[in-house]
Amino acid sequence: MSDSVPTARSLASRAPAAWVWGAGTAAAQIEGSVAADGRSPSIWDTFAALPGRTANGDTPTVACDHYARVDEDLDLIAALGLDAYRFSVSWSRIVPTPGGRNPRGLDFYDRLVDGLLARGVAPYVTLYHWDLPQWAQDRGGWTNRDTVDRFAEYTDVVAAAIGDRVAAWTTVNEPAVSVFAGHLDGIHAPGVRDAQAAVHAMHHTLLAHGTAVEVLRRAPEAPVGLSLNLAHGDPASDSPADMRALERWTTWKNWLFLDPVMSGRYPDALGALLPHDPPVHDGDMARIATPIDFLGVNYYTRAVIADDADGGPSRSRSVLQTGPHTAMGWEVHAGGLHSLLRAVHERYPSLPMIVSENGSAWDDVVTGAEVAVEDRERTDYLLRHVDATLSAVEDGVPVRGYFAWSLMDNFEWSEGYDKRFGLIHVDYPTGRRRWKRSAVTFRDMVTAPRAVADPPDSVPGT
Repeated sequence: MSDSVPTARSLASRAPAAWVWGAGTAAAQIEGSVAADGRSPSIWDTFAALPGRTANGDTPTVACDHYARVDEDLDLIAALGLDAYRFSVSWSRIVPTPGGRNPRGLDFYDRLVDGLLARGVAPYVTLYHWDLPQWAQDRGGWTNRDTVDRFAEYTDVVAAAIGDRVAAWTTVNEPAVSVFAGHLDGIHAPGVRDAQAAVHAMHHTLLAHGTAVEVLRRAPEAPVGLSLNLAHGDPASDSPADMRALERWTTWKNWLFLDPVMSGRYPDALGALLPHDPPVHDGDMARIATPIDFLGVNYYTRAVIADDADGGPSRSRSVLQTGPHTAMGWEVHAGGLHSLLRAVHERYPSLPMIVSENGSAWDDVVTGAEVAVEDRERTDYLLRHVDATLSAVEDGVPVRGYFAWSLMDNFEWSEGYDKRFGLIHVDYPTGRRRWKRSAVTFRDMVTAPRAVADPPDSVPGT
C-alpha cells in the first residue's frame, strides 16, 4: 500500500481472475412493505416504533421500498457490473407465525434470485441480519434455546426454496452487534439491558449458526460461512496497562465469536469479560464448530485502545485520533483492514475469507447532475480499502472477494435515515435512485480486466 490513492483500473489489474466483486444490503434496511403479502412484524418494527429509540423516530416501514421496486434494483445491480449481490432474507416474511409458512414471501426471494441469475449476478444469501420475528421474541428470543430449533426450521424452508441457485450462504451477520447492542447496551432491538440475557443470546446465536450449517449441508452444495464485525486495534501507548487493555479488547472484539466457531471453545478470558457463564449443553461446542467454508469479515474502522477500569467488559476505552472521520465518527484507517486480515490468517491459517462489508457514511450533498453526489470521501475510502484487501492477498492471505456496503442508502438501524452508506443515493420521499461518484468508480473497477492468475486453493463459489 502507498499513501497515494490508487485508481480503479490499477486495483482491478491486481485482482485474481476468480475474485468476487459485490455489494450488500439487509432485508430490514431496504425492503419496506412490512405488512405486505403476509409478513409479520420483526423486532426492528417493534423497537423502531418506540419513542426515542431511533433518530428522528425513523422506522423501516417503507425504507427503500425495495420489495416493490425489486426489478428496478436488479437493473441497478446489473448496471454496476457486480459479480455477486449479498442480501438477507426476512425471517418474518417467510415464517410469519410459529410453524407457519408464507408462499408469497418465498416467491419474492425466488424472483429475486432468478432475477440476479438472469443478469449474471451470483446470489449470496444471509439468513439472519438482526430481524428476529416478533413472535420469536415474545417467546424469549435469543435468550430462549428454542429459538435455535426455530432458526433451523426456517433455514430448511429457505434452503428448500432457493438452495439450488444460491452461490454462497451466510448463516448470521455480525452476531456480536445483535447480541450486545441488543441485549447488553439496549441500543438495538430488542432493547434489553441485561448481562445474563446477553450471554445466553450469545451462546444461542452461535448454536443457531452451527445448527444452520448442518441444515445447509443437506442442500445442494454451496459454500457456507458467517460474517463477523472485526476490527484492528493499536495500543494508546507501550505501557503494560495499555497493552493488556488491547489484548482484552481484541479478545472481546475479534475472538469471542470466532474462536468458538473455529476451535469449539470460548476464549480463556471469557470469565474476565462477562459476569455469567454461557448455558452450554453437551454437544453444543462441537455443533458451533461445525466446519465452515469461509469467514465474512466486516470492517469499518480501527481503534486505539487505552486501559480504563470503567470501560465496559474489556475495561478499555478507544482514544480519539486526529485525521479524517466518517459521519459515524469512525476513523478512516485502511491499514487496519490489512492488519486485521493478516491477524485472522495468522490465528486460523486455513480459513478462506471474503470482505463481506466495508463502507463509509458521509454527509452527501445532491448536486442534481447526472452523477447526483460527488462523494470524494467515500470514493477515496473505497479505493484505499480495496487496496488494503488486495495487499493482504499479495501477502498470502486467502481473501476471495470484496463486498461494498452498501448497494444503496437505507434504514441505518438506530441511526434512522440520517447516515448514508450507499453507492446509490436514495431520495426517501420519492424513492428515486441516483448514482454517486463512488458507484461510478466501483463500476469501473469491477468491470475492468483482471490480470492475475487464481490462487491454487480457490474456494468454489467464493
